[in-house]
Amino acid sequence: MAILYNLLIGFFGSFIGVLPPGLINMYAAKISMKEGRKRALLFSVGVCITVMLQTYLALLFARYIGKHPEVVNILQKVALGIFISLTIYFIFIAKDTRREIRDHSENSKRNRFFLGIFIAILNLLPIPYWIYLSITFSAFGMFSFSQPELWSTVIASGLGTFASLALYVQFFRPKEHSRKLSLNMNYVIGIVTAVISVITFFKILREF
Repeated sequence: MAILYNLLIGFFGSFIGVLPPGLINMYAAKISMKEGRKRALLFSVGVCITVMLQTYLALLFARYIGKHPEVVNILQKVALGIFISLTIYFIFIAKDTRREIRDHSENSKRNRFFLGIFIAILNLLPIPYWIYLSITFSAFGMFSFSQPELWSTVIASGLGTFASLALYVQFFRPKEHSRKLSLNMNYVIGIVTAVISVITFFKILREF
C-alpha cells in the first residue's frame, strides 16, 4: 500500500507541478509546432530524466531532515530567504510568459534530448517542491522514505512530468495560445511564493 501511495503522489505531484504554463512546457509546445511532435517528445524525455534526478536528491534530503529535526529550524530561515528571492524574481525580474519564446541557439536543434536536460537543470524548483511535498505527506502517514517506495516516487515523478508535457505537445501551440493567455503566470508564481514567505515568517516568529 505504501508503494501505491508513493506512486500516486509522485505521478500527480509532478503532473500538477508541471501543468501551469512556464518555460519548459511552452518550450516543448513550440518545438512540437516548429519541428514536430517526435522532437518535442524527445525534449520532454530529457526534461524527465533531470526531474527524476532532482526528485531523488530532494527525497534523500527530506529523509535526512526527518531524522534530524534540529535542521528544520535552520532550513526554515533559509527557505524564507529563498522564497522572498523567488517572489522578487518572478514579480519584478522574470520575463512575461505571454511573450513568444525565442530560440537563440541553432545548435540546440540537433539534439533536443540534451536540450531538455539542460533547460530542466536550470529549473531548481522541483527540489524544494518535493522536499515540502514528501515531508507533508509523510506527516500524515501517506509517504514512505524506504528504498523501494522512494524509487517508485522517482519513477512516477518522471512519468507525471512526461504526461504533463505530452499534453502541451499534443494540444497547445505557443503563438496561438499566447494571444489568448492574458495572465502572466510568473505573477501567479510570485504571489504563491509571497504567501509561502509570509507563512514561513510567522512560523519562525512563533518559535521565538
